[in-house]
Amino acid sequence: MMEIGGPLGRRPLHFVWLADCSGSMDERGKIQSLNTAIREVIPHMQKEARDNPEARVMVRAIKFSDGAQWHVAQATPVEDFKWTDLGAGGLTAMGAALRMLADQLKMPPMEKRGLPPVLVLVSDGMPTDDFEGGLQGLMGEPWGKRAVRMAIAIGDDADLDVLQRFIGHPELKPLVAKNPEQLVSYIHWTSMTGIRTASRPPSQPGGASAPLPQPTMPPAPVADPDEPTIF
Repeated sequence: MMEIGGPLGRRPLHFVWLADCSGSMDERGKIQSLNTAIREVIPHMQKEARDNPEARVMVRAIKFSDGAQWHVAQATPVEDFKWTDLGAGGLTAMGAALRMLADQLKMPPMEKRGLPPVLVLVSDGMPTDDFEGGLQGLMGEPWGKRAVRMAIAIGDDADLDVLQRFIGHPELKPLVAKNPEQLVSYIHWTSMTGIRTASRPPSQPGGASAPLPQPTMPPAPVADPDEPTIF
């Protein structure tokens, strides 16, 4: 018989990357750097999940360019997760990606007893479709509103206002990666911080869910003359 607190007692925590795959991501090695950053963080996410017996971390990914589609459609246990590299080309259908995500945050398919999802949006540009409608759809779902939402801008051309509105909290800002090393660092920070924040949600008296604490921003990277701006 399964012991209380064993695998059956773990609450699902859905982690979703939303990756910009527009044509500009094919410039200056941005898409290759994103692929490398995600591949490098997976072992750290697996360790974080092993160290957290309360959460069953499930990973998926959406890619968006001319439209949006699931890059990893099946919610995969992080211990079994493998990354397939993204390619780039086309426009920036961010709104379509948010609507696609909102459809999967309904109950069902989401579990009522799950932990808040972690949503990490990565982009180097601005939406070319109905971002407002997509964000409204996402925030209209209880799990979308309760999610830990973070964003990474790649380079100086990303629309920081759009990314800030996705995050939805004034004290948590988009992270701006200027080179591959910073992108790796920020992918690692959002992944680890997101899992830790969502897996330890506070409760109010009577068992009601309290607002999630917002992650503390990482320190700004120190300028290094040997680490040039590339993106």
